[in-house]
Amino acid sequence: MAFRKRSARNPPLLSPEFVLQNHADLAACMGMVCVLGLLFEGTAEASIAFLTLQHRVPAAGPEARAPPRPLYRYGARDLATVSFYALVAVLAHATLQEYVLDPVARRLQLPRARQGRFGEAGQLGAFCALSSAWGAWALAAEGGLSEPGRLWRAPPGLPMTFRVKFFYVAQLAYWCHAAAQLLLQRTPRDALPPQLVYIGLHLFHVAAAYLLYLHHLGLLLLSMHYGVELLSHLRDLLALGDGARRGELPLWAALLIAGRLGTLAVSVLTACFQLAGGRARPPDAAAGGAGDVDVLAAEMAVLASSCTIQACVTWNMCSVQLRRWAGGHAALQAPAAKKRRTKGRASRKGTENGVAAAHRVGPRARRETSSQRMRRALPRGRRRA
Repeated sequence: MAFRKRSARNPPLLSPEFVLQNHADLAACMGMVCVLGLLFEGTAEASIAFLTLQHRVPAAGPEARAPPRPLYRYGARDLATVSFYALVAVLAHATLQEYVLDPVARRLQLPRARQGRFGEAGQLGAFCALSSAWGAWALAAEGGLSEPGRLWRAPPGLPMTFRVKFFYVAQLAYWCHAAAQLLLQRTPRDALPPQLVYIGLHLFHVAAAYLLYLHHLGLLLLSMHYGVELLSHLRDLLALGDGARRGELPLWAALLIAGRLGTLAVSVLTACFQLAGGRARPPDAAAGGAGDVDVLAAEMAVLASSCTIQACVTWNMCSVQLRRWAGGHAALQAPAAKKRRTKGRASRKGTENGVAAAHRVGPRARRETSSQRMRRALPRGRRRA
């Protein structure tokens, strides 16, 4: 019995090409292994570390009969939870790409160069929409909107509720998955640096807000940031779907600039209030004043980094939009000048040596006219010959 030859579409098992082509199926298998581990007593404890939030701290309630509200801190076992939900993010990414974005791109008949950018904008747009709504809901449920002073008056080391910790775990898992997707999607080398910087900045600020207990402030800033990013990705989707109208979206540009300026203003104000609250806060006798100073310095460094990045992004966006508007104004003036030059050139072509084009006689007509004149000049007998 002859073995069937392996084609290019069926790479060897567990080869790098096989992993790249079937990474979503492999992620689903690894997730199912973690879930099936709950069925056995020996592996249930390890599986729980991957599936559920860890480092729970029971809160002391005012009433003894009331069930304690679950509170959490961060710890080393959060790495297992983040890795499991990164696998879930890989599955969600593959599902959205295969069943939503690819059919839409084929229906729009986008060229291959635009399909990758369309898929990237769609993936990030869906994530930003979910994260913005999720963060706003968690902030409202925590009382951050009704009592804004809680954003900078919260004492350091305050435990997190379930909804807040799950939000940050999901954020870390998504951006870890995004870094892995650069390898799985074979991103070109020239496109890797900006993508790595984009992902690294998100990972740094989300992890800093998570580790420094800037939970409510991080919820507010991330919700506003993702709302502005959602507008940016929606504009990219519309521009890629209708290339003829690309660059003709002044309303989107105004909304993006206004959103960036609002996020920058909130970042600066919260940084100032956080600094004032940290100075007015008495040092904790148990932890020591040096620990509070170190935490305050780290918080201010993270907030300063966030403000700087928002200012740079806002400045770049404003400058790019101004160049686009200037280029569009010049492009509108260029056809009018070209039309005037073409009209003058056509009027000059209408006459040649003072003779209009309608009254000029071609070479063939001139030859026929001269032969007829010679024929008339000959005698009648010679003309018959």
